[in-house]
Amino acid sequence: MDNLDLSVLRTAAGWRAESRGVVLGTITRTWGSAPRPVGSLVAVRDDGLIAGSVSGGCIEDDLVAQLRAGSLAIDKPTPLRYGVGAEEARRFGLPCGGTLELMLEPLGPQSGIDELLARLTRGERVRRTLDLATGAVTLADAEPGADMLRLSDMQLISHHGPQWRLLVIGAGQMTDYLAQMALALGYGVTVCDPRSEYADGFALQGVTLTRDMPDDVVMAFKPDGATAIVALTHDPKLDDLALMEALRGAAFYVGAIGSRVNQAKRRARLAEHFGLTDEQLDRLHGPVGLDIGARTPPEIALSILAEMTAVRYRAAGARAEPGCAV
Repeated sequence: MDNLDLSVLRTAAGWRAESRGVVLGTITRTWGSAPRPVGSLVAVRDDGLIAGSVSGGCIEDDLVAQLRAGSLAIDKPTPLRYGVGAEEARRFGLPCGGTLELMLEPLGPQSGIDELLARLTRGERVRRTLDLATGAVTLADAEPGADMLRLSDMQLISHHGPQWRLLVIGAGQMTDYLAQMALALGYGVTVCDPRSEYADGFALQGVTLTRDMPDDVVMAFKPDGATAIVALTHDPKLDDLALMEALRGAAFYVGAIGSRVNQAKRRARLAEHFGLTDEQLDRLHGPVGLDIGARTPPEIALSILAEMTAVRYRAAGARAEPGCAV
């Protein structure tokens, strides 16, 4: 779940608290070129107000039109499909022949939105099971490695909370920007800094701070293919401890700040003192981030997340086909 979808849930809960009628739409299937991925959310209030997005606007407009025509006066979860044929694909902004299916769900006390939000605020990963016959919801801990969403004839199972994790070594000024931007992109963020002069002044809502030594933190973190690790202290004693463990693991992205000269020295240290191989060292992104001419801390944070995103989608330099809704 990204932060846009979390915002949708918060808005929908606020509307419900005002005793407004709300229908929640979840993308359950896509074919071809679809604007947003499976699991994305949109909420429609009883007066036509929209929160979230599942398209460039055409589908949202149609949902509002259906609501005003009375077609969304549903009392249980109901599927709705868009873009089946070429004409509909053009009408709903899916010019490459894309199709998407929504599960529309009227929200009520049985929907468990308030409890879900409370658990997400605590940083938990949550499995939400919607009974398609009754609309009743049960919540449980998310299953490790489970698919974002599973749909059957009887249930819609969705997983909520951070899908991706970022571990940052160092609690300096740049980390503030990197952590905030990463949260907005749906990462669960942990910051490691054993130095009291930095850790004592670090406080960001939604970010976990640990003062343990970086190598211990990386090992406890158990990096996997949904993990990024970025070293930002400029202190070899700390950055190298993190990198020697991170580069041996399965993190999809490992980066370290520093000039090209310092990166060469770092590679030599990691090879000589910690026994890292050339193959492991080649996984290191250093200097960290895309070369966009960044100079200020927020610009450097932007360049780091841009490179992480490119690596994450394995699409560095790739472009969408003209006219496709992606």
